[in-house]
Amino acid sequence: MNDSPQRYDPATVEAAWQKRWEADRVFEVTEDPARQKYYLLEMFPYPSGRIHMGHVRNYSIGDVVARIKRMQGLNVLHPMGWDAFGMPAENAAIANKTHPAQWTYDNIDYMRTQLKRLGFSYDWTRELATCHPSYYRWEQLIFLKMWEQGLVYRKRSLVNWCESCQTVLANEQVVAGLCWRCNNEPVQKRLFGYFFKITDYAEELLEWIDKLPGWPERVLTMQRNWIGKSYGALIRFPLLEREGAIEVFTTRADTLFGATFMSLAPEHPLALELSAGTPQERAVQDFIDRVRRQSLADRADEKLKEGVFTGAYCSNPMTGSQMPVYVANFVLMDYGTGAVMAVPTHDQRDFEFAREYNLPLIEVIAGPQGAQGAQSMNAAFTDYGTLINSGPFDGLGSKEAMRAIAEELGKRGLGQETVNYRLRDWGISRQRYWGAPIPMVHCEKCGLVPVKEEDLPVELPLDAQISPTGGSPLPGLDSWRNTACPACGGPAQRETDTMDTFVESSWYYDRYACPDYDQGPLDPKRTLYWAPVDQYIGGIEHAVLHLLYSRFYTKVLRDLGFLKVDEPFVNLLTQGMVIKDGAKMSKSKGNVVDPNDMVQRYGADTVRLFVLFASPPEKDLEWSDQGVEGANRFLQRLWRLGLAVAEEAGGVAPYAGGGSLGGPLAELRVKTHDTIKRVTQDAVQAMQYNTAIARVMELVNAISLVQQDEALKGQPQREAVLREAIEAAVILISPMAPHIADELWRRLGHEGYLINQPWPAFDQAVLVQEEKLVVVQVSGKVRAKLTLPADADDAALQAAALAEEKVQKFIAGQAVKKVIVVQGKLVNIVV
Repeated sequence: MNDSPQRYDPATVEAAWQKRWEADRVFEVTEDPARQKYYLLEMFPYPSGRIHMGHVRNYSIGDVVARIKRMQGLNVLHPMGWDAFGMPAENAAIANKTHPAQWTYDNIDYMRTQLKRLGFSYDWTRELATCHPSYYRWEQLIFLKMWEQGLVYRKRSLVNWCESCQTVLANEQVVAGLCWRCNNEPVQKRLFGYFFKITDYAEELLEWIDKLPGWPERVLTMQRNWIGKSYGALIRFPLLEREGAIEVFTTRADTLFGATFMSLAPEHPLALELSAGTPQERAVQDFIDRVRRQSLADRADEKLKEGVFTGAYCSNPMTGSQMPVYVANFVLMDYGTGAVMAVPTHDQRDFEFAREYNLPLIEVIAGPQGAQGAQSMNAAFTDYGTLINSGPFDGLGSKEAMRAIAEELGKRGLGQETVNYRLRDWGISRQRYWGAPIPMVHCEKCGLVPVKEEDLPVELPLDAQISPTGGSPLPGLDSWRNTACPACGGPAQRETDTMDTFVESSWYYDRYACPDYDQGPLDPKRTLYWAPVDQYIGGIEHAVLHLLYSRFYTKVLRDLGFLKVDEPFVNLLTQGMVIKDGAKMSKSKGNVVDPNDMVQRYGADTVRLFVLFASPPEKDLEWSDQGVEGANRFLQRLWRLGLAVAEEAGGVAPYAGGGSLGGPLAELRVKTHDTIKRVTQDAVQAMQYNTAIARVMELVNAISLVQQDEALKGQPQREAVLREAIEAAVILISPMAPHIADELWRRLGHEGYLINQPWPAFDQAVLVQEEKLVVVQVSGKVRAKLTLPADADDAALQAAALAEEKVQKFIAGQAVKKVIVVQGKLVNIVV
C-alpha cells in the first residue's frame, strides 16, 4: 500500500483494501446457532446497465447498518443479487439488437464491478439472478404447489392492457391511472390469464399491519387503504320481466329507500345482456366500446359522468319501486360487485347523474337541521342522520338503521350484512418473452394440465428471435411450445404467458439464505436461522407492489410448509430520492450524476460519505457538488491528522484513565466519549447518519486543535489522549468510509479489519455532568422526553428534539412551521 504521509490517494488505498477483503473472505457468513443473527437487506437492483445515485444511497445506508451490527457482535447476513427478468431488458435488447439474456448478464457483470468498487460488505457467495433456471425452477414448483391448493386459477377477465409494453398490468401496477413502467395510459382488454388468490389472505394481511411496528406508518396506511376493508350489506335487486337479480355491495344500507336507479360498470356481465334484443342494444354497445377506450383516470374524472339506459329495470327490494338500470362510466368493476344502487339525494355522483338524466330524487336521511326537500337540494347530503321516508325505519339513526335494514333483507332472502375488500386477486400473466415460463400445458383432451415436478424447470428458450415490435415470440416457437400432455401423453402446447416479475421478487430474500440448495425452493434449517429479514431498505414506490406481494407470498410459503415465519421484514426503511436542481435525477432532465465519475474523481469513501451526510435517510437528498468537495476535504483532513497522531504517539497506548487530566486534554477526552455516546445514539439506534457524521467531524476538529497546540506538547498523557481520540474517530467513521478507516487503523499500528472490532463503548464516568429533562411536544402534544446537558442552549435543544426518533415518526411527511423553546425545558414543534 502507498505509505505517503501527505495526501490520501483513494484509488490506491481503496483497491488494495477491496482486494484484501475479498482474499480474506471478510464478508462471507454462515449459520452459527451460538450467535444472534441479523439479516440486513436492500431491495435488489434491476440490471439496467449502470448503477445510479439512488442505488449508491440505498446501498450505502444498508452497508452502514451491516457494518455496525457486525461490530456489535451479531452474525450479519448482507447479500446481493439481481431482479433480472422484465420488460426493460427485453425493450433494451430490441433497441440494441441483441438478446435479453446477453444484455442482462453483461449488465450484471458490469454492475457487480461497480458495487465492489464502492466497497459494500456483500457476501457475494450468495449472489443470485432471478432469470437463471436454477432460481425460477423453484418458483415454478411453488406455482404448482399453489395450483394444488387452489391458490392459482385461470380465467378470462377484463384486464389492464398497456399497448406500449404489450402486456397486462396488475391493478397495483396502474399508478395514478398510468402504467408503472412507461407512464402511458392502459386500456381495458378481455384476456385469459392466471391469478394468485391474494384475496384469500386479505384479512390476515390487514390484521398483521398492526403487528409491524418497525414499518413506516405511511406504508402501512397505503397497504391498509389498498386492502380496503369495509363493512356493509350485500343487497339483491330482482330484475323485472326476467330471471335473476343485480347484487350490490353498499356501506350505506340506511339509504336504500332512496335508491331510484341502478348503475352498472361497463365491464359488468349484465351490461350487454340486459340490452340484448332491445332497441337500446346498439346504444349500450357503442357506449361500452367508447368507455373501454378511456383511461381509468378519465373515468375517475369527477366532471365526466356519462351513462346509457339498458332498457331494463330492477326492483327496489324494500319499496318494490321500479328502478331503471343504466351503464355508467364512473362505476368500476374492481370494487364491490361492479353495480351501484344509486341514491341521488345522498351521493354526489348519483346526484349529478340524476340531474343530467332527469331521474327521480327521494330524500331519506335528514340532517341536524331537518329535511331539505329533494327538489330544493343543490347537492347531495352525504352525512349520517335520521331516516325519513323509509317506512318502518323512520326515526332511526343511520347506524342503527343499517343493521335493522340488513336484518329485514335477510328475512326476505334479499340481502345480508357482509364485509368487502378493495383488494383483487393478483393477475400474474404477462404476454412478454423475458420472464419465467408458467408451468402449465393445454391439452385438447385433458384441458389445462400442470407440468410434472420432475420435468421442472420449464426453461425459457434462449434461441427465440425477439420481435422488433415487442410481442412475445413464444406463441410462434413451435419447437418449444409443442409438447406432450403430462396426463395422457398426447399432443399438447405449453402456456406461452410468462410470470409477472414481481413473483420473482416476492421470495428472493428467502433464497439468499440457501442459494445453493437443490432439494427444493428453501432449505428448512438455513431459512429457520435467517428468516425473517431484520432490516429491509428500499423505496416507498413499492408500498403496494413488491412489499404487499412479499407479505402475501411469505404467508403462502408458510402455509405450504416452506417457511416458519408470518412476515418477511421486521423493520422497513424507505429512503428518500436523490434529486438535483429540484428534480429527481433522470436522463430526460439532463441532471444525472454518474457514480463512476464521482468514484474515479474522489474515491468511493467520499461518495458514500456525502450521500450519508447530506440528508437523513428517509428524506430526499439534494445533490451538491460543493457537498462532495466538502466530504473529500474532511477525509483528507482525517488522513493527515491520523498519520500525524500515529507518528507522534508511536507505541503509546490509548488513554485508559489514571493520572490527572486538565484543560484541553480533559476536554478532548470528554469530547471523545461524548462523541461515542452520541454517534451510538444517532447511527446505531436512530439510523441518523447525517448527524452521526457531523459529530465525528466535530471530534476531528477538537483533535486537530489539541494536536496543533504547541503549548500542550510535552505534557504527560497528551499522546495517549490523542491516540484514544483519533482511534475513536476512525472506528466511528468506518461504517461510512471503510477504506480510509481500515488504512488508518493499520497506520495506527493495528492488525485486522475494523468490521471485526467491537463497537466502542463510552465511559459514563467521563461524561458525568449536570443534566436536565427536556419535554418535546409536537403541535402541543407531548411526544418525547429527553435528558440533555444542563448547559445545552436553545439550538442544541431544537436539534436534539428534531433528531429524536419518536418525534420524527409524528412529523414524517409534514412541514415543520416553527420550533419554540420555552425556558430551556420545553420544545414545541409546530407542524
